[in-house]
Amino acid sequence: MQRPEYLSKYYFDWELFDIAINGKSALDTKFFITPMNSKEQVEKFLIGYGLDPNEVVGKAELFGIFQESLQFIRRYFLKEGNPDGLDLNIPDALYMISDITDLFLMATENNFQKRIQRLWAEIVLKIMHVILHVDKDLRTNYFSIIQTQIFDRFYKYVYRDQENNLFLGVKGSDEKIALFDFQTKSKKSRDSVIIKLLNKDESVAEELFDRVGLRFVTHNPFDSLRVIKFLMERNIVIPHNIKPSRSVNSLMDIKKFRKRYWVILKQAIRENYSHEEFAKALEMASKECSFEKAIELDRNKHRSKQYKAMQFTSMQLIIYKDPFLQEFNKIKHYARDLDQQNVLAKKVLALDTSLLARDIRFFYPYEIQIMDRDSYKINTDGEASHEDYKKSQMKSAMKRVFWALLKNLNISMEET
Repeated sequence: MQRPEYLSKYYFDWELFDIAINGKSALDTKFFITPMNSKEQVEKFLIGYGLDPNEVVGKAELFGIFQESLQFIRRYFLKEGNPDGLDLNIPDALYMISDITDLFLMATENNFQKRIQRLWAEIVLKIMHVILHVDKDLRTNYFSIIQTQIFDRFYKYVYRDQENNLFLGVKGSDEKIALFDFQTKSKKSRDSVIIKLLNKDESVAEELFDRVGLRFVTHNPFDSLRVIKFLMERNIVIPHNIKPSRSVNSLMDIKKFRKRYWVILKQAIRENYSHEEFAKALEMASKECSFEKAIELDRNKHRSKQYKAMQFTSMQLIIYKDPFLQEFNKIKHYARDLDQQNVLAKKVLALDTSLLARDIRFFYPYEIQIMDRDSYKINTDGEASHEDYKKSQMKSAMKRVFWALLKNLNISMEET
């Protein structure tokens, strides 16, 4: 029986609905790119993406990202660059590509004999997609300013005394908390950002919340609470700017400690505790209320279950003053002092700078981790080490990008 012609209008790609309304990432779909049969179709897709395949500079940039993606795959996901990588080789056909549109056509080719080649092309496009989001994150241009403005809020309250003891507080006053350590996170390398995004459902750079990070290590769990109290009372951290979905506590049972706190408070009043006795009682209670094992968290599957900390993400309003505009205003000032007949001075004064923003203001996230000394040692040793964390993250990204190819090659995920 012949199918009615109108049916062609009602063929649905059901995975597109999963992406649009069911929260599925394009990186996890069976086909990363919808079928394309001509260069014209590819060019229309690229224009819709925001790229102009016929613009010389943009075309060269896109091809550069293609080359970088090949190198990235070899460096991190294959044995030639990583001992834990896959024992596979990129097909020669991909190295022969000189026009990006050919990569898209290869990735959507409906030829069973070339299915492995098609899957490799899809893998490269997935990496290119993530690299594009990293490169086109406008805020990256302001990163040094962002770090300075966020870290400076904290640096002025972190100091060492004459005996080299570390404190958070107001220098020269009793308002201070002894610290075992204080750390700021250095800027993630570009490759680290790409690996991290390959692990996230939201494979876009603006969804990374820990590019800027600080860590306070206290001597006991109770002082971790005092750190939070100090940061908020001094308006270093504004509670209204904290992202609730990013808050995690695997360090101490706050509900349990709160009950103990009121008991100790009443006891201190009744028995006339000294300041030292009261603080000591709270320190002991905080240790007793510490989680024996870190609670299992869904937020970060790569972090060891042993990892114990209080952590949250806050947003800071960054103010960027455009240095060009500042210098240009000086030139305008000089131009006003010149002879009114000076042609260059007239042109400078006639330039309209009203559309140039005097200040660029935007919110940027940063992460704070707080833990006691014992938890810090556990977190940085054994299974909780950063090295294990990075390896787990790398392996997860590799499986996510290569899963379809591995399935077609009958390679078990457990073998990788």
